[in-house]
Amino acid sequence: MGGPDMTLETRQGLPDALRILVRDYPRDLWESHRNFDALTRFWLDRHLGFRAMLADIGRDTQAFLDGATDPRRYGGQSARRVGGLLRDLQGHHQIEDLHYFPQLAKAEPRLARGFELLDQDHHALELHIHAMADATNALLRTLAEAPADSKAAAAAVLDHSTRFGRFINRHLLDEEDLVVPVILHHAPDL
Repeated sequence: MGGPDMTLETRQGLPDALRILVRDYPRDLWESHRNFDALTRFWLDRHLGFRAMLADIGRDTQAFLDGATDPRRYGGQSARRVGGLLRDLQGHHQIEDLHYFPQLAKAEPRLARGFELLDQDHHALELHIHAMADATNALLRTLAEAPADSKAAAAAVLDHSTRFGRFINRHLLDEEDLVVPVILHHAPDL
């Protein structure tokens, strides 16, 4: 994309050229806008859900590391929470890449590069999704086969979830700053 490094792992936010609509439609006005609808609320709630799932994974893992959670219970929680998060994220990204982003980029061609950036984020997030899955699978194997070594495996899950949380939050914030203003600006025509 030229200019500063805009990879998910290094960027601090969207460049000014991609913030043209969010200046006209700031976050604090979104929900009161006449074009803010139930689908937009649902989509933002999904984003809140992803953040909450990651926070739960971190809390569960820290509780296990602190000795406050039974290993078997923690293993079951981890398998359910991480598996659900990763499946939900992949499905969410697929719908966005195949349906929403092309439609929104067509409605607002000035931001097409931003939707390309979000698509690139999804590819970068795939690597983090696989790393998180691998760390969780290693934890589950360790809990089953070598419980004495499970603290190190849990620490790896906590490390992955913390880094993943930073990357996913950066992506979600940038995505929201692109998508919601486009919807508010073009709503009846979308």
